[in-house]
This record gives sequence, C-alpha cells and structure tokens, in this order.
Amino acid sequence: MKKWLLVIAIIILFQNRQEISLFLNPPPDFSAINKEDVVLYATSWCGYCKKARSFLEKYNIPYTEYDIEKSTEGLHQYKQLGGKGVPVFLVKGKTISGYNPQAVVAALEG
Repeated sequence: MKKWLLVIAIIILFQNRQEISLFLNPPPDFSAINKEDVVLYATSWCGYCKKARSFLEKYNIPYTEYDIEKSTEGLHQYKQLGGKGVPVFLVKGKTISGYNPQAVVAALEG
C-alpha cells in the first residue's frame, strides 16, 4: 500500500512540476518595469490575442504589448513567466494564461 501511495505522490508531483517550480522560484515582476498595470504577451496571428487587444481597448485599459515572435525581451519575459501558449497577461505581478477577461478585471481590482 505504501508503494502505491509513493507512486501516486510522484505522479502528482511530476504532473505539477511547472506550478511547483513557479511557487518555489517565482518569476520576476516584469509589470514593475512598465508604466501600465497590464502587460500582454501575444503574437500577430493569434485570434485570442486579437480578442485580448480588443477587450483592453474597449474598456480603455492601458497596456504594454510584447510580440513574442518579434521581441527578444518579450520572449525572454514570456519564458521567465512560464508561458505556454498565447495570450499571456501580466497584471500587477499576477500571470494570467489564455484569454480570460474576468481574471484580468479581477486582478486589476484586487
């Protein structure tokens, strides 16, 4: 029985290694180097990135955008934040992966 619990624990740790790594070694707060509270990591061809831009512009939310395919600094920051896919938002130091307007608004209010 102990062997199965150990195996299950190892599997859970392996599946969550990215989150554990970010918890133990949090990425730098890149939002602190920008004057806007929102940083958007995106690409020019991504449909959800286009929706993210439209959302931010519609609600007059100032933001800084990095095209991770054209900006080496943007790509570096994106990787440091553990980015997998686009868009990725950095709102007041909180990383939000994917197109999630409600999470962006909640992070701005909180």
